[in-house]
Amino acid sequence: MNIRNTITLLFLTLALNSFSQNKGKALLNDVSQKVKSYQNISIDFKYVLENTAEKIKQETRGDVVLQGDKYKLNILGVTRLFDGKKLYSISPEDEEVTISSQNEDSEDNITPSKMLSFYEDGYTYALDIEQNVQGRKIQYVKLTPIDSNSEINYILLGVDAQTKHIYTLIQIGKNGTKTTLTVNSFKTNEPLSKTLFNFDANKYKDYYINKLD
Repeated sequence: MNIRNTITLLFLTLALNSFSQNKGKALLNDVSQKVKSYQNISIDFKYVLENTAEKIKQETRGDVVLQGDKYKLNILGVTRLFDGKKLYSISPEDEEVTISSQNEDSEDNITPSKMLSFYEDGYTYALDIEQNVQGRKIQYVKLTPIDSNSEINYILLGVDAQTKHIYTLIQIGKNGTKTTLTVNSFKTNEPLSKTLFNFDANKYKDYYINKLD
């Protein structure tokens, strides 16, 4: 290959990469604007954690209600309730409530309140594959952490091209762990109880209360 062809190929590659990144970011901007237009969001989901080397595979279902920074998450028999200031982890099996301040600063910690917006900062974007899932067009965007010290290798975010809702999130860790969250139902602007995100200590008088801070 002569130098002219090499330069042409280089510029073509740079142009395609730039196009892919711009298209990926534009799609996620559409998702972000759609999410922020809702008063609240209720999601039922499937969660799978796999590490082939460690022979680990854990599969479960859960649900979460989101309203601003507040959320109520039910998964693995534990309810996690965040009222905007404190996080309450309620375990009926252990009869224990753990109360703590939630650390939202870590980019590797994709909490429920950041689940639909975490991608807005700290990542580079590129369009990935497109799949047809039961008649739905799912466009994947590959997110790569800018921080080289991140424990995340990359994330694939699958977006329903018609609704602009997140359909699935696949996170690949540098330790070989793969976590997949797939949305089964996505409801918005549901009537919610005014006390949904409030912790009622009277309901847990017989529980051990563990205050971490």
